[in-house]
Amino acid sequence: MEGKTREEGLSAVRTEIVRACRDAGRDPTNVTLVAVSKTFGTEAIEPVIAAGQRVFGENRVQEAKAKWPALCARHPGLELHLVGSLQSNKAKDAVALFDAIHSLDRASLAEALAREIDRQGRRPLLFVEINSGAEPQKAGVLPQDADAFLAACRSTYGLKISGLMCIPPADEAPAPHFALTAQIARRNGVSLLSMGMSADFETAIAFGATHVRVGTAIFGARATA
Repeated sequence: MEGKTREEGLSAVRTEIVRACRDAGRDPTNVTLVAVSKTFGTEAIEPVIAAGQRVFGENRVQEAKAKWPALCARHPGLELHLVGSLQSNKAKDAVALFDAIHSLDRASLAEALAREIDRQGRRPLLFVEINSGAEPQKAGVLPQDADAFLAACRSTYGLKISGLMCIPPADEAPAPHFALTAQIARRNGVSLLSMGMSADFETAIAFGATHVRVGTAIFGARATA
């Protein structure tokens, strides 16, 4: 990303997605690029929108509320994904604002989302987050608990689960984690896979990712998380 404009970064990522899809024998139109704009203001996002990007990701509900309603009003047709953790007490705002939520990981959140989906009549895509590395500091459902949690989301809370999401441990090869997440998705009849970030999205595509969450390679390094 160093020395590139954000438009050039976006173009380079798109080129890599096409190349990775070709290598995997996949159709590039089946991979959605989520440009993760967390911590960046509208002045950084506008050029990326102008370059044709329509799907964006944010980590925090409050940050998204501060900048995206105005952006969406100026640019109809944008799609906003929540890719960070979600507190149950923010479910109302999340359902109202986001078109997809990638971080469903516990019963209390499933209950809160189900309540707000029924109340608002909005149905964002829901991804269950898998803690593929069983890291204690990370959110996400443990792999051995995933089948039961998915079943509960459907039967107990009446939620439609569209996909799974994972973030492999930083110090491990990502491929086994992508493979494990894809395996859980297949046996549970889930078709979408949110896998891969700036450093490993090509590998994720090889393992079936339908959504790649890329921030740094487009927007550059962040001053804060």
